[in-house]
Amino acid sequence: MLTTERAVTALRAFLVLLFGILVLFQTMSLPGQFAHMARENPDDAYLRWPATAVTVFWVLCVQVVIVCTWQLLTLVKHDRIFTEASLAWVDGIVWAIAAGWASLVGVFLWVGFHADDPGLPLLLFLLSTGVSVLGLLMVVMRALLRQATTLRTDMEAVI
Repeated sequence: MLTTERAVTALRAFLVLLFGILVLFQTMSLPGQFAHMARENPDDAYLRWPATAVTVFWVLCVQVVIVCTWQLLTLVKHDRIFTEASLAWVDGIVWAIAAGWASLVGVFLWVGFHADDPGLPLLLFLLSTGVSVLGLLMVVMRALLRQATTLRTDMEAVI
């Protein structure tokens, strides 16, 4: 289908762009931002390396999702999305989201117990809720993919 091919091509272009921007953030922007924070606020300088590590890890989780999505697009392009191979890539997305969520909840709890202002804990709570919804949505989508794969396998056996 021509529309699917165009959508896959466009999505791949945006995934490459997003991946490149994330690499830039991972290597230059985030470490530089936290180094600047440590210079400007010496009282918070001890947070430089933990904050850098956590945010770089979050970016890595997003990069894993991008790579898994790329692989799923390859399966779509070759009309093999309803196979067992696709479930492994969806599992990769689910595990990356779960890892990012677990570390986000840890940061939320730490900040919540140490914050003077409710703004950052509320923002982290909002992000945690959003990532929870995304993760649970992916679990449901995986179950739907599993059902569709089973149905397609059964239909091919009948035909």
